[in-house]
Amino acid sequence: MNTRFYNCKILTLCKDDEILKNCELWVEGNKIAYIGKPKESPISFDREIDCNGNLVMPSFKNGHGHGIMTFCRSIADDLPLDKWLNEKIFPMENNLDLKSCYWFYKLAIMEYLSSGISTSFEMYLIEKPMAENAIDTGFRTIICGAINDFAQNPDEIEDMYKFYNSLSPLLSFEIGFHAEYTTSLDIMKKISTASHNLKAPVFTHCAETENEVNGCIERHSKTPVELSDSLGLFDYGGGIFHGVHLTDKDIEILKDKNVLTVTNPAANCKLSSGVADVCKLLENNVPVALGTDGPGGNNALDMFREMYLVTALQKIKTGNPQALPPTDVLKMACSALPKALHIDNDCLSVGKLADIIVIDLHQPNMQPINNIADNIVYSGSKSNVALTMVDGKILYENGKFYIDKDAELVYEKCNEAVKGLI
Repeated sequence: MNTRFYNCKILTLCKDDEILKNCELWVEGNKIAYIGKPKESPISFDREIDCNGNLVMPSFKNGHGHGIMTFCRSIADDLPLDKWLNEKIFPMENNLDLKSCYWFYKLAIMEYLSSGISTSFEMYLIEKPMAENAIDTGFRTIICGAINDFAQNPDEIEDMYKFYNSLSPLLSFEIGFHAEYTTSLDIMKKISTASHNLKAPVFTHCAETENEVNGCIERHSKTPVELSDSLGLFDYGGGIFHGVHLTDKDIEILKDKNVLTVTNPAANCKLSSGVADVCKLLENNVPVALGTDGPGGNNALDMFREMYLVTALQKIKTGNPQALPPTDVLKMACSALPKALHIDNDCLSVGKLADIIVIDLHQPNMQPINNIADNIVYSGSKSNVALTMVDGKILYENGKFYIDKDAELVYEKCNEAVKGLI
């Protein structure tokens, strides 16, 4: 499909927060074909969209999610992480099946799209429904392995990696394990072997809580980051999810091994895990992306809320009102994940994948237009998302979803499925 966006402002995020005015963006197939002032086009467009002065910008990319866990939204609240997992989540997960997971992840995709998210890095112990939904809906999904002592076989990780990376351009797979505290040393060593055989990065939950870090030190005389590094798990890079409780040595390792940190401020607040020192990570040249975490511990899949929280919390943590300005936040939300995973949708430029959103500026919270980047981060909300395009296809526009299933059917199926889990 070929689409022309005209009469628009454009935030490319390729270099800085410069806003192009009275410009056009053309999409040919699944890639951006032109950005600039109006001119005659050699392309025959299937659709031409008058943006009415609204903003076209790169889509958001969710650096860490557990979308299938929409099933536990608002039924496992106000608990610390260990009780939340062991007393609520794990027992419900024992009753999951592939069919229900399929509908739960489709619901998450819809919420992502309405928040301007085109891509999500999803860790879950059941991977097939995520792959099916990526193909069925057209939503870009990166599956992260969730190997632990109870789920997924480490001896099959290389086959999983090759299989899921061969199915669709919208789907990719990265090696991952749940966390040190749920994964034996022998399994972690097998994961390291697979990483070296494939020359592939490894991703894991890490340093989310003080108890986790202290427990790892008691078991192995090392922090989770130090342990992972000593096993060679970061020899080909990778990433950690959360990174709330990191030592200076941890940060040095992350920098040296070019390991991404994905911060999840809303979930970390709600589970009282703490506040990651994002400014310190960035000052030490550790790449940082932004994630929602799962709907059971957040509970929303809303990148606007994450953007506001990450900068507000850094201002409190550092005592500096200038900490983590909006442009840096937008790069965390839009660009950091695809740069780390080598997905060509980190900014708007000719030849890049057409993962694009339109922000409605004709709403009270976006007026007056003194500074668009500041408006998005400090006063924006998902109600400002007018359109979400993924790989050149419009999947969400003006409150309606253009995916493979009707929204009301998805809600019905999810409510039916959740009854069997409680």
